[in-house]
Formats: sequence, structure tokens, C-alpha cells
Amino acid sequence: MTLQEGPQAPDGRSLAGRVALVTGASGGIGQALARRLAVEGAHVALGFGRTAGPAQDLAAQVVAAGGRAAAIQADLRDPQAPAELIDATEQALGPVDILVCNAGRGHRQSLEEVTSTDFDDMVAVNLRAPFLLAQRVVPGMRERGFGRVLFMSSIAAFTGGIVGPHYAASKAGLHGLTYFLASRLADAGITVNALAPALITGTTMLPGEPEELRHRVPVGRLGQPGEVADLAIAVLRNSYLTNQVISLDGGMHPR
Repeated sequence: MTLQEGPQAPDGRSLAGRVALVTGASGGIGQALARRLAVEGAHVALGFGRTAGPAQDLAAQVVAAGGRAAAIQADLRDPQAPAELIDATEQALGPVDILVCNAGRGHRQSLEEVTSTDFDDMVAVNLRAPFLLAQRVVPGMRERGFGRVLFMSSIAAFTGGIVGPHYAASKAGLHGLTYFLASRLADAGITVNALAPALITGTTMLPGEPEELRHRVPVGRLGQPGEVADLAIAVLRNSYLTNQVISLDGGMHPR
């Protein structure tokens, strides 16, 4: 008896040849995401803010390996930056098929310490920029009949977390954006999902020392950027998965 694979999804699972934009691509999770997308054969735009080196180095590695990539600077605190980032991506690589909104701010503050400027800056990067990026790319995705949108949330959106009220609120806003878009775009071949990781090493937003933080995690260790990328690729390849917020937190917040 020979086992055969069952019917394939109508549009296949390959990301090869698709243009992917990853924001926050100089950070640990962004680097892992962009690298995995390049391995999958996607043409990758690596968006970065103030730290150029890692994004530029990875783009050069992808090109040297025969792929297509470009590192593009954008200060997502500026409301004009998302449109400029999309324009630069399309000029370098073509229309965006896969949008991974990974860039984020996470400065730890108490309720009393958060000023209106702090709140606005957090929301600008963590929520407004993903909205503006999606708003810009979705019409083209709809026309082409294919699109993948993935927002990077946080367990803090469910629990409140310990980074700050402005951080938790900005990440929770991504869930509402996910649900609004996904329910209206599913029949156009566009999936919209979010990942909600917690306590991932190699990032600049850990709210404490790793040795102290690992005791909060039931599996007894912090997560790895590669584990976030593994899940992200599975989500992006699956055309039947949409309108979901998926936790990746080592068992911290069962739901």
C-alpha cells in the first residue's frame, strides 16, 4: 500500500516568488522572519528604523545567495513613513504580497510615568503604522487574488503585561484590526492573522533579566526568534487559516 498526499489547497502553499515586507527587520525576531522568508524563496524587503546594520547585512547575504532583497529605512513614528516604505519596496522588488508588521516599541513605564507623548509614540509604531501599511497594500492584494498579512502582537494584549499600559493597549488594538480585516478579506484570497509571543530572547524589549524572566515561563526557558519564525511561516503558508491571534508564550497564558 502506498500512501499518497491528499488534495492540495487551491492556491498552493509556496511563498516562492512572492514579495514580502518585514518591518523591524534589524531586531532578533525580524531577522529570523526575513531569513526564513528568503529561504522559502520570497523576495524580501527588510524595513528598519534607526539600526541599519543587521538589515543591510542580511539583505546582502540573501542577494549573495541568489535571492532578491532590499533593506529600506523608515521611521514609523512618522505618519508618512508607511506609504514611503511601500513605495520603496515596490520600486525595489514589486507589489507587496506578504506584509509582516513586526516593528514595535516597548519601553517599560508605570501608569504614572506614561505621558501623552509616550502614549502617542507607542501607538504610532505599534498600531497606527501596521494599519497604514495594511491600508496601502490590501487593494493590490485584492486585485491579484492573493495576500498575507501578519501582525506581531504580544501576550500583554491579553494579560496587560508588565511593559506598560500604552504597550498593552497598542498590542490589543492589533487584535481588533486583525478581526476587522480578516472577516472582510477572506473571500479575496487574503489571510490576516496575528502572533502573540512573550519573552523571546535576542530582542531589545525583554522587561527584565533573562534568568529572572525564565522562571515565569512554564516550559522553564525563554523563547527563540527562530521559534517565532517557524510559526509565522506556517501561518503564512496556510490559506485556510485566517482571523486568528495565536499565542507563543511557553504556556504562560492558556486560553
